[in-house]
Parts: sequence; C-alpha cells; structure tokens
Amino acid sequence: MNRQSGITLIELMIVVAIIGIIAAIALPSYSRYVENARAADAKSALMSLANAMERYHTQNNTYVGAAVGNGAGDIFPAEAPLDGSVKFYDLVIVAANTTATAYRLEAQAKNGQGGGNIVLLSTGERQNWD
Repeated sequence: MNRQSGITLIELMIVVAIIGIIAAIALPSYSRYVENARAADAKSALMSLANAMERYHTQNNTYVGAAVGNGAGDIFPAEAPLDGSVKFYDLVIVAANTTATAYRLEAQAKNGQGGGNIVLLSTGERQNWD
C-alpha cells in the first residue's frame, strides 16, 4: 500500500485556531506591559524634573519662571521618554499652581498612551502613580 505523508486540512485548522487563541491572550497582556513601561519612564522623568525644579529654586529662591522645553533657558526637556524618537508623554509645569513656594508637575499622555495624566506635587504627593 502506498501511504502518503503530510498534514490534513483539519490538522492545519486546529493549529491555526491554537495560534489564534494564544495570540488573543498574549497581545492584550503585552500591550499592558508596554504601557506600564512607558508610564514608568514618565514617572522617572517627572522625578528628574522635580530635581531640576529644586535646583532652579535653590538658584532663584522661587519656582516662578521655571520652564520645560528645548530652549536655552528651559530647565528640562518637555517630552518623555527622554531618549528615543517617539514620545508618549508631555511634561508640563502646571502654571496655575506654580508659585514661589510650590509646583505641580504633570506627565500628560499622548500618542495613544493610555492611563491618563501622572501628577507629582512639590509636597511629594503622587497622583495616578500606580
């Protein structure tokens, strides 16, 4: 008898279904992992910005006038992550709360990054940090 080797269409469909199920489980988990890594990068940038704010306050005895951006007088970059080409957060010194003795720093999500804004206050209070 002549016996042919190979796979049947049913076997191929089963393999494709298994790969589809694994992908359906893995993709959302991977997306959450990537978003959390980007948020951790933004939190690190906020901490560095807070350090820059404290240096500015030490030199000027006020927080008023501190600015983020890429200009010569800016104390810190305006986007996070600090390295890489695609930026997922805008770093902002919220002007309404910037006074001589206090500040509010925000990492505002952009480019499809979920999770909302991450906030760091001059008192050390953190909002939306987890």
